Amino acid sequence: MILLNPGPVTLSQRVRNALLKPDLCHREIEFFQLQNNIREKLLNIYDLNPNKYASILLTGSGTSAMEAMLSSLIPNQGKLLVIENGVYGERLSKIAQIYGLNYLPFHLQWGEKIDLHCLELCFKKHQDLTHLAIVHHETTTGRLNDLKAISDLCKPYNIQLLIDGVSSFGAEDLDFENWGIIACAATANKCLHSIPGTAFVIVEREALKVNLTPRTLYLDLKTYCEKQDQGETPFTQSVQSFYALETALLELEEMGGYLARKNQYQMLMNYVRNELIKLGIKPLLSEGESSIVLNSFYLPKNVTYDQLHDHLKTNGFIIYAGQGELAKSIFRISIMGDISLKDLENLVDLFKEILIN
Repeated sequence: MILLNPGPVTLSQRVRNALLKPDLCHREIEFFQLQNNIREKLLNIYDLNPNKYASILLTGSGTSAMEAMLSSLIPNQGKLLVIENGVYGERLSKIAQIYGLNYLPFHLQWGEKIDLHCLELCFKKHQDLTHLAIVHHETTTGRLNDLKAISDLCKPYNIQLLIDGVSSFGAEDLDFENWGIIACAATANKCLHSIPGTAFVIVEREALKVNLTPRTLYLDLKTYCEKQDQGETPFTQSVQSFYALETALLELEEMGGYLARKNQYQMLMNYVRNELIKLGIKPLLSEGESSIVLNSFYLPKNVTYDQLHDHLKTNGFIIYAGQGELAKSIFRISIMGDISLKDLENLVDLFKEILIN
């Protein structure tokens, strides 16, 4: 089965085989060597200095990394602005609400482009803002939010950036230094092509020095960082998913790093997008507005999502429905994972079949 949903992804056989490595206690030196290797490789993806940044490994989904980031890095006297233009921006707000953070939602319609003028007016009106949280790639629609523009706007107001990079880390550009990103939450089972179970936060070490009474036991980043820097772990980690992630990161290195993966994704997504347009299937967003990772398309005329999904699933492909009200009108295709151009050529042939029938 070829998974065209935005995670979990279709695994390479090499990553799948890594799950068969020997059982390992998480208190043994071999585990700490594994953990340290992964932490180093994650920083290397964007050439980050380990003296300035730390990669902190968690056992959980991408949402656990989002929750750890917000709950661990917003001081009691801080104020957070959350940009919402999809499900996952709204999820960031929900996390802030549950933890009782002082936050303000900047709400937009799903898929809507961020109006920088309106955002700056918000900054001017709320001059006590200290942090801004934003989803880089909002998979609700496929929109890639413009982090550089947001960063340029934040700098004069000394607002620090917290990024949900769950479905962009490892494939899209993330300029931590120049964009002033103090933390980025991400996961193993999307652009890094590993299995679900391991999430992580890349964080500026200076940001962990905030004087903050922990709001959570299990997701406190400061505790994780201190223990992992010492070659330990505060809680039991998912050892087999660490094996898989280490192998997936090695595959990323061997293919030439994130820029090579970015180029591969761009080639594959351009093919799918152009072929579906030829068939009269219209993209939700204009060219250049979507991530290379995922694009959304309007359902073909007289074809329901269930009909399309079931036809493709019967022939070995899984696509993704829209969410909320968009479930009535769109479907989504992601090209993360061990997917070839030949796979996508077969996919296009299946679209032709259902449109003809």
